[in-house]
Amino acid sequence: MPYRTIIEPFRIHTVEPIDFPDAAQRRGALERAGYNLFELHADEVIIDLLTDSGTGAMSTAQWAGMMRGDESYAGSRSFYRFRDTVSAITGLSQVIPTHQGRAAERILFQTAIEPGDVVPNNTHFDTTRANVEFQGAEARDLVTSEAKDHGSSYPFKGNMDTERLRHTIAEVGRDRIPLVMLTVTNNSGGGQPVSLANMREVRTICDEHDIPFFLDACRFAENAWFIKSREEGQADRSPRDIATEMFSLVDGATMSAKKDGMSNIGGFLAMNDARLAEACRNLLILTEGFPTYGGLAGYDLEAVAQGLEEALDPEYLRYRTRSTAYLADKVDRAGIPIIKPPGGHAVYLDAAAMLPHIPRSQFPAQALACALYLEGGVRGVEIGSVMFGKRLEDGTEVPGPNELVRLAVPRRTYTQSHIDYVGEVLIAVAERADELSGLRLTYQAPWLRHFTARFEPAA
Repeated sequence: MPYRTIIEPFRIHTVEPIDFPDAAQRRGALERAGYNLFELHADEVIIDLLTDSGTGAMSTAQWAGMMRGDESYAGSRSFYRFRDTVSAITGLSQVIPTHQGRAAERILFQTAIEPGDVVPNNTHFDTTRANVEFQGAEARDLVTSEAKDHGSSYPFKGNMDTERLRHTIAEVGRDRIPLVMLTVTNNSGGGQPVSLANMREVRTICDEHDIPFFLDACRFAENAWFIKSREEGQADRSPRDIATEMFSLVDGATMSAKKDGMSNIGGFLAMNDARLAEACRNLLILTEGFPTYGGLAGYDLEAVAQGLEEALDPEYLRYRTRSTAYLADKVDRAGIPIIKPPGGHAVYLDAAAMLPHIPRSQFPAQALACALYLEGGVRGVEIGSVMFGKRLEDGTEVPGPNELVRLAVPRRTYTQSHIDYVGEVLIAVAERADELSGLRLTYQAPWLRHFTARFEPAA
């Protein structure tokens, strides 16, 4: 029988209560937080769509695995299960556990990058860009031109522009490019997938110039599902088979297991280059821990190993992508501008199109995110000029490439009624969009300013 309603492929086993702060409490909380949603207390939020990183619900099999966790400092059997699972999926021989994805990025870039280098990517996300720039290198975004049209139905807006990649190599020289990266799915650009055809083309270019090719694999399973459902000739393949081919095209990968590892913490750095891996392990020991635990408890290693398997289950991926598309369809029918087609983990609101009266210097996406919280206690995150803009020495701002609000849906956490509520809040805010005003930045940190920045109303 064909599915008429997308149903969750699980039953609820344990529940967590939700707090319901009223409008006055929400306004007071937002003012105390300096209009930065990261600074809110979790119990001041009704529906939390700030991130899908580490915020999902784990399965009974994951919890059972945690009870089997081996907490030995060195040589834990939980590490070997973790290592073998990662190697079986990725085909990469050198597996280094880390406490989360940004640790893997820091270790890789500190080992492989020199000042003045250039790292091409489809689009670097926040911690990836910061870790590249912290090494004195340039994080260069080369996403396909189709990504600029937010309303088009182009299926692979996460693709890298391979002509621009060739131009970059010719411009800066191969010796200044220590590696090429692809982020799957492309988080900064709307959670958009990358096609196998594009990955193969990037692989060919890297081979021509002997440049290592790495994957930022946070949402590799969702990307595999989009390849299966959108790319010609891939419909009859399993997500796992597609994922295995994706990894076969690269020399290494960084991974935040808090996404498609289905875990609350964890990550890894994996590669085939044993010499580079040795250098990375030596750096790992300084800050993360011994190479067989890498900053994680044994029970975390067990949870990630099981979660990586569950993330590739076709029934889960069908539910995951369809439930996100359900929210996108709801707000799209209401005329709210979003990035289309919807990605797997989030709906991205186009704040620049929704709030054209707010200048970029007054952070329209941050203003929209605050309005959603004030209206209904829904917490999203700005992906715009706060996250990716830069303040110049004269105090002016270079805006980011987009003004987006990401509503990231935690895995296996919210039901359809929760998502319906979010849609109602969005529609209510959209109906009074012309009443919203911008924000003025009053404090920023030198790196990753969006986490701790503070604002006040611009009016």
